[in-house]
Amino acid sequence: MRKRWRWLGLPFFLVATMAAATCPSWTEAQARQELRALHDRLDGWNHAYRVTGQSPVDDAVYDQALQRFERWRACFPAQAPAPLAHLADAGGAVTAPVAQTGLAKLPDAAAVAAWVQSHGDDLWVQPKADGVAVTLLYRDGELRQATSRGDGLHGSDWTAKARYIGAIPHHLPNAPPRVVLQGELYWRLPDHVQSRDGGLNARSAVAGAMARDTLDAATAARIGLFVWDWPSGPSDMPSRLAGLRAMGLADSAAYTQPASTLAEVERWRRRWYEHPLPFAADGTVLRQGRRPEASTWRAEPPDWAVAWKYPAAQALAEVRAVIFTVGRSGRITPVLELEPVQLDDHHVQRVSVGSLRRWQQLDIRPGDQVEVALAGLTIPRLQSVAWRAQQRQPVTPPDPARHDFLSCWRLAPGCEQQFRARLVWLGGKSGLKLDGVGADTWQALIDAGLVHGLLDWMDLTAAQLAIAPGVGAARADALARAFAAARTRPFHRWLQALGAPATGAAVPGDWRTLALRSDDQWQAAGIGAGRARHLVAFFRHADVRALAMRLHGLGVAGF
Repeated sequence: MRKRWRWLGLPFFLVATMAAATCPSWTEAQARQELRALHDRLDGWNHAYRVTGQSPVDDAVYDQALQRFERWRACFPAQAPAPLAHLADAGGAVTAPVAQTGLAKLPDAAAVAAWVQSHGDDLWVQPKADGVAVTLLYRDGELRQATSRGDGLHGSDWTAKARYIGAIPHHLPNAPPRVVLQGELYWRLPDHVQSRDGGLNARSAVAGAMARDTLDAATAARIGLFVWDWPSGPSDMPSRLAGLRAMGLADSAAYTQPASTLAEVERWRRRWYEHPLPFAADGTVLRQGRRPEASTWRAEPPDWAVAWKYPAAQALAEVRAVIFTVGRSGRITPVLELEPVQLDDHHVQRVSVGSLRRWQQLDIRPGDQVEVALAGLTIPRLQSVAWRAQQRQPVTPPDPARHDFLSCWRLAPGCEQQFRARLVWLGGKSGLKLDGVGADTWQALIDAGLVHGLLDWMDLTAAQLAIAPGVGAARADALARAFAAARTRPFHRWLQALGAPATGAAVPGDWRTLALRSDDQWQAAGIGAGRARHLVAFFRHADVRALAMRLHGLGVAGF
């Protein structure tokens, strides 16, 4: 049911949204550049969709990009390129017996409620199967023609492939002399739960299969058919559903349910989202039972049917800034600050790029548009760069040569993040397990000038702690007790807190023994060559040795 040309007539709610949105603060030259870049990217996506049936980006990302293009055109009409040629090269050699209308989409429950109120009581809902649209023509009960969506009026001849797909009936029992059906070819996904499984690229699987020259039996068996309309059928929905059942299409009829109120629509929408279906569904379709004669249908979204899509699991987001975090081990992680976007029920403002190398490969800068998704439907994940800002802003990452697992034992310019990460690790569950001591506590002590080295906190009194921002007398007493208790932690716990590479199952009882071990001795104890080198480097590093001497002076066991 998806149509890349459904935006030919923008609904009123989109026009209002675009008019209310803030325009970018661009010069005329920059506006011309940015609009042209987005126009070309959208045109490329359209071409891929029309010609090969493939979608380079998710539907939600495409829709958001198109909305952004229309908003920018409204902001900069003099600099805007020509409107997109949505139907270019979309047609085929076969004339469809009835136009494929496509669907406008309602953005939220309020818009759905308004549509329901304005369209009367004879309303029906269906799951919006995520596949490729097909029109089937039967004469005297026999399949005569299968046509792809194309431009809505003309499409490709899929008749030969249709005869290999078992889900498409070759013969309709109890059929009138001429039957035209419209439906969705979907990828079979037994017990598919949309809220749990997502789309799984099911539509692309079907589109790819139908785009091939030949269709093998195994692939054809994976394709199902959901008939969502009988344009040539009776004028009222109950009669059409009865006719579909009589012709052996009971499954399709079962997915069309009456719903005259928003509450009923929401009930079915939630049911189809959270319970198993045999196909991926990206939303719900609302239809009036009675509609104009099929001969009057046009290749554009009608007034008598709309779609309400499920919350997007993928979205388009503009990059506000690129920041870099440095962890305890010196690993540099680029993080994108985003214009906030909604993914399902998650409000997303930040997403990790993963690694410095990946960021360098993608070359993401402020102003770029990126595609983000939910990994496992919970964690924001960077998918791709949708398109780049034409005026590139400079971004300078930390120098990776200055950071490794032995750097930043003290507070120094360029070491702020890694040093604080060391403190957080030291006091955390993998380290000394200091009660009530987290990242905010360490930052307060740093800001107060109380901590410059990794162990400075061990000498602080309650009176000194009380001067830190946000640390009162009671909190200072609790911190002083937690810090004093750290001196009694066992030797192996202190090794972890300092960030020593893992030493294996058997750990001798003192620092000196470990510090004297060579690479060969570590390997003889069952340690791999790489970690053995890291252990030797750790125990012989000047800053680490100084920390061990400090702990020895404080009477900590093992040092």
